[in-house]
Amino acid sequence: MAAASRSVLLQRCVVSPVGRHTASLIFLHGSGDSGRGLRRWIKEVLNQDLTFQHIKIIYPTAPPSYTIGPNFARPYTPMKGGISNVWFDRYKISNDCPEHLESINVMCQVLTDLIDDEVKSGIKKNRILVGGFSMGGCMAMHLAYRNHQDVAGVFALSSFLNKASAVYQALQKSDGVLPELFQCHGTADELVLHSWGEETNSMLKSLGVSAKFHSFPDVYHELSKTELEKLKSWILTKLPGEMERQKE
Repeated sequence: MAAASRSVLLQRCVVSPVGRHTASLIFLHGSGDSGRGLRRWIKEVLNQDLTFQHIKIIYPTAPPSYTIGPNFARPYTPMKGGISNVWFDRYKISNDCPEHLESINVMCQVLTDLIDDEVKSGIKKNRILVGGFSMGGCMAMHLAYRNHQDVAGVFALSSFLNKASAVYQALQKSDGVLPELFQCHGTADELVLHSWGEETNSMLKSLGVSAKFHSFPDVYHELSKTELEKLKSWILTKLPGEMERQKE
């Protein structure tokens, strides 16, 4: 596993904090996108960059159809074997099929290297948030709830877990404090159904996760300004700056 992860070097787009760096946020894009593309999309929706005084934002890019080794690329099944920037493979876009655990597990290790880099730079695990849009949100839930239950929190936008997800199996064996989950979903989403997101939220709650779920009427499979503003507020509650931490 570790050897496989070392052969995959993720490109990343980084937004540095305005002031002293005391926390980090890893924001994972959806299938077919890139770290740079996600940053640009957020900037278009908000009419400004997403920035913080003390939080570094890392937008990594998934390898094309995710490379296990230097000379091996896996085709993405929902694209009929086409090449795309994806965090893992799927048998189909549905919550009622098995997960492609082999590809998910390798990418968990690759993204663990990213978390480890932040820890080595002096950021504590409880000052790191992971999350993402669509497939990126699903990847973040696997990463945190199966491998890094000591991160500050998880967010999943327009995302879901499969009915028999390995995340649920891992949480059944967990007895520690779990990272809080912040979820958002558009009611008009036709690609990732709103009901899949709701079901994911309910399952995680039943397994001990403090999970918030925000529905957005008439929003499709997309980011909305209200959603991103809510997310920004939540991020600051999980990763407060120095002044806010002194008040606590």
